[in-house]
Amino acid sequence: MENKIAIIDLGTNTFHLLVADLGEQGHRIIHQDRVAVKIGMGGINDGRITDEGASRALHALQNFKVTLAKYGVNTIIAFGTSALRSAKNGLEIIQKIKIETGIKVRIISGEEEATYIYKGVRSALKLGLQKSLIVDIGGGSVEFIICNEKVHFWKQSYEIGAQRLLERFQKHDPILPEEMEALNDFFKFSLGPLSNAIADHQPHTLIGSSGTFDTLSDIYCIRNNIQQQDTPETPFTINAFYEIFEEFKSKNRAERLQIPGMIELRVDMIVVACCLVNFILANFSFHQVRVSAYSLKEGVLASLSKV
Repeated sequence: MENKIAIIDLGTNTFHLLVADLGEQGHRIIHQDRVAVKIGMGGINDGRITDEGASRALHALQNFKVTLAKYGVNTIIAFGTSALRSAKNGLEIIQKIKIETGIKVRIISGEEEATYIYKGVRSALKLGLQKSLIVDIGGGSVEFIICNEKVHFWKQSYEIGAQRLLERFQKHDPILPEEMEALNDFFKFSLGPLSNAIADHQPHTLIGSSGTFDTLSDIYCIRNNIQQQDTPETPFTINAFYEIFEEFKSKNRAERLQIPGMIELRVDMIVVACCLVNFILANFSFHQVRVSAYSLKEGVLASLSKV
């Protein structure tokens, strides 16, 4: 007998909904949706969710409830990440969500988030026995996992997500060289443990998990007439990253939005997110970059599936 299950990821920038049939033979995804809720906007660096952010969250979840009823969902698993994790009023928002929508949200730790991301990426890509570094850039936090297909050797979640970086560092659009320099200084200061872990484990491949990397891959595929398919791994290269990033640095929001493959969901944060990717590629030696379309919610699904 199949159990229709919904996984809701209340991210800092985006709310994701995944509906799946979960049975003894594994799972089958039957619906996915995403909404740019931006609950972290305007308050994330002050440790609060604004009234406007809370209102957008409730509206999105009420719409999700309509979808859940349509598919006859039996079980809802909803979890909050960085914005809710760090907000002084996070528990208050969760209580309001429960009262107004009936959805019970659990805040997960950064360590749990990294574990689920690893499981999601592992279910999408053949990782092999060589070590890779998974990078998942969210709006509130960034998760780094050094792993192979059998085990994750090191993982850490940093509260340096793209919404935080955008509000703290990027005051001009296009971004100024001195703003990028300030970002690089911040990364050097903040990512010491990552540098040590990379030195210890020597991962060869950088794996971008969903989000920013999805959009970069979409832009690359369109430019190179690569047929895009609904697959868990999508094409991308290190050289393509440098070319696209160079273009981002000289364009404002409206100009970035005109780039084929760019979506409004990511146009605001993608420059600071790419500054982080650029820092990683510039400071550590990676032979290739891969993109996983699976991330946190697919990792939760993989944890529930029997196969």
